[in-house]
Amino acid sequence: MSFELPKAKSVAVNPTQAELREWVLEYMPRVTETEFGNLNYQARILARLTPSTFFVSDEPTGKQVMPRAEAQEWAAKQDAYIADQDMVLIEGYIGPDPAFRTGSRVYMEKANSNVPAMQQQLYFPRDEDWTPEFTVIYTPGLRVPEHHEECLILVDLDNYVTRVFGSDYFGESKMGGLRMWNKLVYDRGGLAMHSGAKTFPPESTPDGTERLALIIGLSGTGKTTTTFRNVKGSLPVQDDFIALMPGGTVYTTENGCFAKSFGLDPDDEPTIHGGATRPDAWLESVAVDPETGKVDFFDDSYTANGRVTFPLANIRHRDPKDLPRAHYLFILNRNENLIPAVAKLKPEQAAYYFMLGETKGTSAGGAHEAGKNLRVPGTNPFWFEEESSMGNRFLELLETCDLEVYLFNTGRVGGGDADERSKKVRIPDSAAVQEAIVDGTIEWEEDPDFGYLVPTSLPGIEDDELLQPRKLYERQDRMDEYRALVERLHTERAEYLAKFTSLDQSIVKAG
Repeated sequence: MSFELPKAKSVAVNPTQAELREWVLEYMPRVTETEFGNLNYQARILARLTPSTFFVSDEPTGKQVMPRAEAQEWAAKQDAYIADQDMVLIEGYIGPDPAFRTGSRVYMEKANSNVPAMQQQLYFPRDEDWTPEFTVIYTPGLRVPEHHEECLILVDLDNYVTRVFGSDYFGESKMGGLRMWNKLVYDRGGLAMHSGAKTFPPESTPDGTERLALIIGLSGTGKTTTTFRNVKGSLPVQDDFIALMPGGTVYTTENGCFAKSFGLDPDDEPTIHGGATRPDAWLESVAVDPETGKVDFFDDSYTANGRVTFPLANIRHRDPKDLPRAHYLFILNRNENLIPAVAKLKPEQAAYYFMLGETKGTSAGGAHEAGKNLRVPGTNPFWFEEESSMGNRFLELLETCDLEVYLFNTGRVGGGDADERSKKVRIPDSAAVQEAIVDGTIEWEEDPDFGYLVPTSLPGIEDDELLQPRKLYERQDRMDEYRALVERLHTERAEYLAKFTSLDQSIVKAG
């Protein structure tokens, strides 16, 4: 029996995008119509709220938990609040494949109709076979002063219900469903991955077969950009969450794109820019002149975590059903010192870097992550238990499929943005890496410090210091600094992975 929604003053079930737009303009403050004819809402909450998120459990889970009795008290308060509210109910599927799709719904205050409008673009449409499995109940108007930012997110995996209090950030709706999907996929023998997906068409590959690439990385590392960048005619499948199953079978989740808008450039990211500048796209916390509607994707004075949703139907993309088995996995690392533009990984090294999930934090993870060196296992901040199970399952799956795994640096080598001695790995550089991987034209040698393979030559990148950062440090007479960084990384990584007491030791020793 499915979870019964709390009673409301009124419920609008599956309204159209036009109706939702009308309600946004009627009820919501801080909304501006842009020069493109779409609407931008300046949200109070600007990122996901890890400190406010609790899993409902009376037992330790390896995550922040709230006892079930206490959670039920909060649920009763939310139900009582909803009884006096006009609500919107959006129903659809996570995933398009009839054999692997999940009936999902978001139940939201009508006074914040931009969130259901955005979620509707990401769900696959419901049909007569639809039944609800996942439920997100969302009340931005009910704030919780006792918790961080007056917000509370309760994740009940026993009933597949997520309750959101206080936040008006769309990401809590999207991740409410996908966080629960992590558990469902794991129980079915697979692994949910914070991953984009793209295909290289048969005419672009040496053997004339379509090849599927998965792209994992924390928000802000370039996952969406890498996924949507047209390389050798590649087509994006989706940009955020997939299920990797035994044998390399892949299932997707979303019918739309949820992308960071800061720095969106029509030359570097024409596909995303094109999707974001249509009348039916929804913008959240983007810099928009309230008088003229002029959009500035490079203005971060309000936040660098502005967001946009749009339907995949609005852009060139590959149908997400009947995908080929995964052929490549690109692990993105937004580093600023020693990681080359690309490195090729053996299976045990792949699991090692998968668990490290290294990057430099951005505003997507909130102010407590921005600018900091982070390690998030699997680059998946929404795992439902202690992360050893994620790494172990990943290694198990690698043993069942023929997957080429590469580590990409989407940041810099030789230092940070302010260091004039450093060099940026540009978007065209990463595109050249993808093209050379598909063509099989990279020549490799083993890196003496980290054991992975690094290019000795790569068509499209003439600067070998991007391919082997050690050479940059040698040329600049900085080898003492380089050796200290190598030693520090090995020590910090070993200490970090030692925290995962149930992690397969072959992963821990792969570095």
